[in-house]
Amino acid sequence: MKERNGLHKLLSDSKLRIALILFVLLAIAPLFLSEFRANLLGKFICYAILALGIDLIWGYTGILSLGHGLYFGLGAYCMGMYLKLEASKGTLPDFMKWSGLKELPGFWQPFRSPVFAIFMALLVPTVLASIIGLLTFRNRIKGVYFSILSQALALIATTLIIGQQPYTGGSNGLTGLLTIFGHSLSSRSTKQALYYISLLVLVLSYGLCYVIVSRRTGKIITAIRDSENRVRFTGYNPTVYKVFVYALSALLAGIAGALYITQVGIISPTDMTVVASVEMVIWVAIGGKGTLTGAIIGTILINYTKNLVSESFPDIWSYFIGLAFILVMLFMPKGIAGLAEKLKKPEQPRSLNLIEIK
Repeated sequence: MKERNGLHKLLSDSKLRIALILFVLLAIAPLFLSEFRANLLGKFICYAILALGIDLIWGYTGILSLGHGLYFGLGAYCMGMYLKLEASKGTLPDFMKWSGLKELPGFWQPFRSPVFAIFMALLVPTVLASIIGLLTFRNRIKGVYFSILSQALALIATTLIIGQQPYTGGSNGLTGLLTIFGHSLSSRSTKQALYYISLLVLVLSYGLCYVIVSRRTGKIITAIRDSENRVRFTGYNPTVYKVFVYALSALLAGIAGALYITQVGIISPTDMTVVASVEMVIWVAIGGKGTLTGAIIGTILINYTKNLVSESFPDIWSYFIGLAFILVMLFMPKGIAGLAEKLKKPEQPRSLNLIEIK
């Protein structure tokens, strides 16, 4: 009986129903799209995983990170190192030869193992975010100061990667990736498999975030967003929750990066710059922060629009995205998800609320 009541409660959640419909549409989309468009959609699904993490840290906890491209890039580079070594077939990667290296650096050696590469793609962003979060949140660095700090971290990481060309590929990044686990990245079957793996990870990530925001933890982080001091006075330690959410959002970003590079076949410092990080925040803002489904819809919609507009107007497509962001912030502060909710439940005139009048 309890299980039946729990299932009924879940199905009665309109946001969850919308998410289920969205996932079904994404599952059948490749049947109606060309191989090129389906591959693009797979890339956008990876972005959506990242957007869930940003929504969790910003929309629910109120911490605006403008450097999440750092964690996305770290996950992608960890996975890319394995893919690059597999493509090199035991020889030294091409960019290392061009830079004059004679043997593979020691820290590259373990990445011959795909298991190690996947583990590091998850571990490195999570550990780094935990350290940064602990140092900053314990010292009560928040608001615009944390946003600036996150930008600085992304800028430092980008500069280091570009400057260490013999070990990272420099500004070109990791390119020439051909296979994964012995299967060609360019084959249709591999692309389809990667698409549905990415979709499965998106569903699991959404489920994890949904459980978190629906339980006591979700209520506490929302309270931190609204009034951190009150949460502290009630006996909770906001630092613990903020570090947890920040590390979890970095983990999702690392997973997204690891999946992204398998579908795109390249990762470069431009994917982890401040500009890229700000664009990630725009996806969530337009979709509707504080609504997990809105973050997914906004990410896929904006990136598809960006792709279509850039095909027709390659020089000015960024202005269209900027204009869309301004219009949404002015007229739809809660994003697309907020507009849909407002249309579904129109606001009643305050004069009719007899209870409130009394």
